[in-house]
Amino acid sequence: MTTLILHEHDDRLVVELARPEARNAINSDMVAELHAACDSLERTPRILIITGTTTPERGTFAAGADIRSLRDRGRDDALAGINSGILRRIAALPMPVIAAVDGFALGGGAELAYAADLRIASTRAVFGNPETGLGIVAAAGGTWRLIELVGESLAKDLLFTGRRVNADEALAFGLVSAVHPFEDLLNAAHRLADRIAEQDPLALRLTKRLLAAPRSAHPLVDELAQAILFESGAKAERMDAFLNRSRSS
Repeated sequence: MTTLILHEHDDRLVVELARPEARNAINSDMVAELHAACDSLERTPRILIITGTTTPERGTFAAGADIRSLRDRGRDDALAGINSGILRRIAALPMPVIAAVDGFALGGGAELAYAADLRIASTRAVFGNPETGLGIVAAAGGTWRLIELVGESLAKDLLFTGRRVNADEALAFGLVSAVHPFEDLLNAAHRLADRIAEQDPLALRLTKRLLAAPRSAHPLVDELAQAILFESGAKAERMDAFLNRSRSS
């Protein structure tokens, strides 16, 4: 049984997590299907939108890793980085990744959202990392991506206590960039993707790489990226179009 529903578009792929009976808990089948989606996005770079299950009664992004499968994992499984590996791959995709979070994003589900470049939430979104209460750590990115997103002090608060963060708090903390009614969340994700898709694809891909580069690599990598773009046909076309609009206004 498939764990994802894929919605294909020319400039984007929408991946809908589809294990509603398990609150979209991330199991080995879902990890394998996410890897397959990444295969496609690496071959043909497009924007990725990740969303969960939304009904009028309840939304669920992903309620963590599948506890039943986690319960039986041992040391070798942890060292294999099953969940952290797919989240690293998602984060490294060539084009921007948007997480549209409705309802619970807990544990591995929260870490999946953290791996996205941009996060937007519904008013009923809830984020949390309860791992220490389960006798484990947030090993799929929570211990370092959360620091990058909200700062060390708040990240320690959330990871040490396991407390949950609602949508308004997530917006105030900078964990998400916008909050929408649940019925408009996916449309809002598409509007955001539309704005991204208006930009030059190569400039987007290089910008994403520059943002991920270590501090010590700057400004050299920026200058090299700019040198590549200065020789591109898209730069001349887009700047000519801008100048023509300026003359006619």
